Amino acid sequence: RYDVMNDLMSLGIHRLWKRIAVELAGVRRGQRVLDLAAGTGDLSDRFAGLVGSEGQVVMTDINQAMLVRGRDRMIDRGHLGNLDYAQVDAEALPFPDNSFDCITIAFGLRNVTHKNNALHAMYQALKPGGRVLVLEFSKPTSQALSRLYDLYSFSVLPQLGRLVAGDADSYRYLAESIRMHPDQETLKGMMENAGFERCDVHNLTGGVVAVHRGFKF
Repeated sequence: RYDVMNDLMSLGIHRLWKRIAVELAGVRRGQRVLDLAAGTGDLSDRFAGLVGSEGQVVMTDINQAMLVRGRDRMIDRGHLGNLDYAQVDAEALPFPDNSFDCITIAFGLRNVTHKNNALHAMYQALKPGGRVLVLEFSKPTSQALSRLYDLYSFSVLPQLGRLVAGDADSYRYLAESIRMHPDQETLKGMMENAGFERCDVHNLTGGVVAVHRGFKF
């Protein structure tokens, strides 16, 4: 029910958020991309088409069941030659330094216990000239939207999870984890402290979601 719930709880807008993140990544043919917390592979799917047969996408998740589901989905879509899979903890990446042209993590960083460790690990694994993109729920830019968002998150989401996925607790946790996640400027500062340069923030849907981007030089 994971993909169904993503569509329902975002009214399908998560597809647009991910499309914008992919565009900001600027991935080109022949490049190597690391997709952390890839889930069922929405970003990996797009990147595999962009890098072509000369490139490589490594699709990862810390959850084995999710990774298996994502791998099966990618195979069904015909991705065979340029997609690899690995069960990976974002805080301790098992890749050599300077391995990837682009690293992405979409709706996964807020679930990482030690976010600074993960950002440092991403910086080490990134090639000079590469970039990291963090797509994550963030802080709405207006008080009115923030109040409406809180009402939706804590009242509607758990009930939607109960009815559709039979799991209200996971979606109650989702709302709580969003509130605990650093806001736009705090996360930007964390990325800069990890070594990333020219960091920028792209607010989407009034700051409900933001794309943070940083470069390694």
